[in-house]
Amino acid sequence: MAHSRQEFIQILGIGMGASLINGLPDSGHHAALIKPPQLQRGDTIGLISPAFSMPKEKQYGQIIRKIQRQGFKVKVGAHAEDHFGYFAGTDKHRAADVNAMFANSDVDAIMPFRGGWGCDRILDDINFDLISRNPKPLIGFSDITTLLLAIHAKTGLVTYHGPLGESKWTPFTKKYFKKALMQRQPFTLKNKEPGHLNDKTTTIRKGRAEGRLLGGNLSVLSSMMGSDYLPDWKGSILFVEDVDEDIYSIDRMLTQLHLNGIFEQINGFVFGKCTSCDVHKGHQFTLEQVVQQHLKDYDIPAFIGADFGHIDNIFTIPIGLKAEIFAAKGELCVLEAPVS
Repeated sequence: MAHSRQEFIQILGIGMGASLINGLPDSGHHAALIKPPQLQRGDTIGLISPAFSMPKEKQYGQIIRKIQRQGFKVKVGAHAEDHFGYFAGTDKHRAADVNAMFANSDVDAIMPFRGGWGCDRILDDINFDLISRNPKPLIGFSDITTLLLAIHAKTGLVTYHGPLGESKWTPFTKKYFKKALMQRQPFTLKNKEPGHLNDKTTTIRKGRAEGRLLGGNLSVLSSMMGSDYLPDWKGSILFVEDVDEDIYSIDRMLTQLHLNGIFEQINGFVFGKCTSCDVHKGHQFTLEQVVQQHLKDYDIPAFIGADFGHIDNIFTIPIGLKAEIFAAKGELCVLEAPVS
């Protein structure tokens, strides 16, 4: 008996609300793109702690109320408030909360309370087949980069580099959260206007290019090099950010990307904010100089200073979607609907 395309998708267990692009899901680096369902006010966000625990117990309640004020219901992971050293529970328990939130049909999106460190340690216990059958938005940044990239690489699910539960949720942050998760139109990522010095971008190489948006925290991304949990970089626009790193450390990590051949594969490059990345006295390079040095042999548009990273006003960037970079303007344009 012949089946319609939608019936075939349902038979495969991809889910009613998800959008399957360019074929059937597959594991590994070339999984077909899956857009999760659009998020709406009144939906339930599952709050988990896949990395560090919160330093103060009362902060969990404060964050829950903060998310509720955005118009969402909240479900807290079974182990989200656990403590195991600096982690929010054991590796097995933190991974179990990720899997459980994707499996729970009452949960519409997933967001960590915070980042920190620890998501690399739980990757081997993440059920990627389960996730591909139950697609929903996963939002976060910093150490959550691990989950954003690994889940996208293994399942094709679009994930979202955006606010954490503990983020400030400024009007600017909420604006781009809505554009990326609650609307079905292409949109432009442009720094806060009129802005001050810290909101300005610096062009490294002029030009425009198209590619899939891939990236996240540079330190975390570097820690994943050589693993099977990273996507195919070919034809992508790579975006990175970092915090509390000396410039020589940024240099070292960009060198690691170079030695892994990533700059040879990408179509564009954006460095967001490098918060508290200090240039010490003496013979030192600036961040701008280091980025220029690493990209000088590649004809790719690039700029630094975009509004994402460890700052109050942040973009929500859909990982895996086609976008266009305008380096001289300091803009990224998402060229397709970010959700289904």
